[in-house]
Amino acid sequence: MKTLRNAVIAIFAGLILMISCKKSDIALPKSEANIDSIASKYYEGYLKMYPLEATMQGDSRYNDLLSNNISSEFISKEIEFYTETQKKLKSIEYDDLSDEQKTVYDVLDYTLKDKIERYAYHPELLPFSQFEGLPLDFPLLGSAEGNQPFKTTKDYENWLKRIDAFVIWMNTAEKNFREGMKQNVVLPKKLVVKMIPQMHSEEIITEDFDKNIFYGPIKKMPKNFSAKDKEKYKILYQEAISSKIIPAYQKMGDFLEKEYLPKARNTDGINAIPNGKNIYEYYAKSWTTTNKTPEEINKIGLQQVAMLRAEMEKVKTQLGFKGSLEQFLTSLKTDKKAMPYKTPEEVIAAFNGILKKIEPKLPSMFSKFPKTPFEIRRTEKFREASASAEYKQGTPDGKRPGIFYTPIPDATKYNVTNGFESLFLHEAIPGHHYQVSLQQENTEIPKFMRFGWFGAYGEGWAHYTETLGPEFGLYTDPYQKMGYLSDQMLRAVRLVVDTGIHTGKMTREEAIKYYLSNISDSEEGATAAIERYMAIPGQALGYKIGSLKILELRAKYQKQLGNKFNLAKFHDEILNQGCLPLSVLERKMELWAKKQ
Repeated sequence: MKTLRNAVIAIFAGLILMISCKKSDIALPKSEANIDSIASKYYEGYLKMYPLEATMQGDSRYNDLLSNNISSEFISKEIEFYTETQKKLKSIEYDDLSDEQKTVYDVLDYTLKDKIERYAYHPELLPFSQFEGLPLDFPLLGSAEGNQPFKTTKDYENWLKRIDAFVIWMNTAEKNFREGMKQNVVLPKKLVVKMIPQMHSEEIITEDFDKNIFYGPIKKMPKNFSAKDKEKYKILYQEAISSKIIPAYQKMGDFLEKEYLPKARNTDGINAIPNGKNIYEYYAKSWTTTNKTPEEINKIGLQQVAMLRAEMEKVKTQLGFKGSLEQFLTSLKTDKKAMPYKTPEEVIAAFNGILKKIEPKLPSMFSKFPKTPFEIRRTEKFREASASAEYKQGTPDGKRPGIFYTPIPDATKYNVTNGFESLFLHEAIPGHHYQVSLQQENTEIPKFMRFGWFGAYGEGWAHYTETLGPEFGLYTDPYQKMGYLSDQMLRAVRLVVDTGIHTGKMTREEAIKYYLSNISDSEEGATAAIERYMAIPGQALGYKIGSLKILELRAKYQKQLGNKFNLAKFHDEILNQGCLPLSVLERKMELWAKKQ
């Protein structure tokens, strides 16, 4: 009855609208309807190709699928799909679109061009590294602690199918690595030596099922399962672990150690492989969503580092330290005043204290707030030792909250000068939680934008929110101020070392030295960071480039609009259509400014 009543109301509302409006006011341009249809079909096609993305978003339709997305057959079909979507997009009359629809068009157009161009450089020949890739993601998915659901018998069957597909993927990865060896497209030796122990990790290859991470779903089997089902899945999962998962990882580890490592390269930057210069220029462009060259980005990085060093000198003077800046940075590693906590509970309480402090000031900076619940949690012990602080997005239906995770292996060594107040603003509120949640909750934009991601925008926004600290009343403590400057410096240093390594101007060792001369970190931490940049060329560039663009836009419109400028409206406009390429964001904000 309720449905029928709502339908009748909707019909009458439509009739009233038709009576009160001119024909020209209610007739949607044909092209406007088309862009919505094209965007919708694109995203549906994309999720079928990348079912793990659907799972991550809480869409369970493809939970049994795992694409062999590094195979030549898959890539050919993928490029064909993008090309066909491009053709449909080109049939649209761009000038007939509304401002909002032009943004949709621009984002989809950029996305398709970027994805097609990527394959010109054959990323499939380097299918994973020590830092990212399916072999690293798969254990968390299969642990019953990740996004893969394990609530019904169908869920348990789905995962078994994904295990079968994973074995195929691993065989393809080895095949691709071998092809890369023939073409001299190989990873640096210094990265490969880190990948081998990952493949031979005890929690992955142990036959002691209770200690195997992939046995998590059996240890956490729902209570409502029948005794028959419990026994069935216990046997099936033991068999899958023994005969499929363990052999797949062992085989890959052996291959990497015995065959790939001797052929891996002694160089550090991607410039050293065939066509490496062009490949890196593409990655720099793709990750920053700009046309900035590696040389231009390097220059910006050097300028930012110099500016931040000057600010750090001020804090050094404030704290009465007499040595060099490098000595000051070293001293912060052991300064007890920078490590004020004794228990994990105290750390979590301190983060909750930041939230309480900034909450009264949020309405002056934002008019729209996420509906998605938010939580602060300690990172689970099984992954705490190697994890970084992070934000895990919630689901649009609110069933899973957005969670700010922070690892606390030893609370007494939790150092605020590595980022604390600034870390919360970045990873939690108003950083990733606001940006991601508002994006996912906005049903007015197409799904490919609701769940899309551009690192320069997403990480750029989060990095920008760190600069709001003084407006929130934060960074009054010199150690917290140092934490903020350290977070800013980290992203500035990345511009220098990423471009330095991948253009051949800087070795791994030189990059580590430069990193440690500007950032208070251990040599182990610096090494891991530099090797991450080696593994994912260009990824680290987006944070600072995106942040600087938002700061540039804010300064521009504050000056241009004067009293008409409203910070909350500015932030709302930045966020209201989700992640955008920076060029699209810039055009969007120009249109917004004209309406103020």
